Amino acid sequence: MIVIKNKISIGKMEEAGKRLSSIFETVDGQAIEGKSTLTVDAWIEAQLAKLGLESRTKGYRSYRHASCISINNELVHGIPSEKKMIKSGDIVKIDICASWRGYCADMARMVIVGKVPSKVSDFVDVAQQSLDAGIAQAVAGGRLSNISAAIQQKIEEHGYGVVRDFAGHGIGKRMHEEPEILNYGHPGQGPLLREGMTFAIEPMLTMGSYEVDVMDDGWTVKTRDGNLAGHIEDTVLITDGMPKILTRPH
Repeated sequence: MIVIKNKISIGKMEEAGKRLSSIFETVDGQAIEGKSTLTVDAWIEAQLAKLGLESRTKGYRSYRHASCISINNELVHGIPSEKKMIKSGDIVKIDICASWRGYCADMARMVIVGKVPSKVSDFVDVAQQSLDAGIAQAVAGGRLSNISAAIQQKIEEHGYGVVRDFAGHGIGKRMHEEPEILNYGHPGQGPLLREGMTFAIEPMLTMGSYEVDVMDDGWTVKTRDGNLAGHIEDTVLITDGMPKILTRPH
């Protein structure tokens, strides 16, 4: 069942999104050459505490960190580590889910460290474009798969792979709620979108094959062929008009 949020719940999610997005305004200044991903995660945890936000990943299935930080061919769920040092030329994906007064917002961004080839910056741009294309379909009266189809079309028209094994999701009191939001599919299918639904929309794309594997740590997901992976995410509210992006309050 897809939960329809009332005004009080939406207000809490809006505040969670506003506070969470403020962290991302300066996180690229932390994800820099020579820093470990564990150092970045510690900074994120301190910012969450300062803003009155509660990490929803720390303690989830025994996960011990406030964020997931994935580099280059790591797609999602990278575990922060003092041994994982950020280098110039890296693409760092930072994913944080946090709640305010019991309601969640989920957000991920890709940080380019130093200089990268144009094909890499283009890849990062397409990730953003695919997210925007999916969000544009998050309108009352549409079908859920319209979001999925728009994401897939934008990614594949640039020749990139669309990951099949992981997906976006509903969000609210819990980090993961129904429905699952695939990043591929045909339009006009699935549940009817209604005002008050809230989704975490998160395109996942690859420079090569879309096949990925979970590593032995039980969390980190990498591309099977070693090519670059992309991941970006926003929390979105279905309204009576255009979708409202809770993690882009400005």
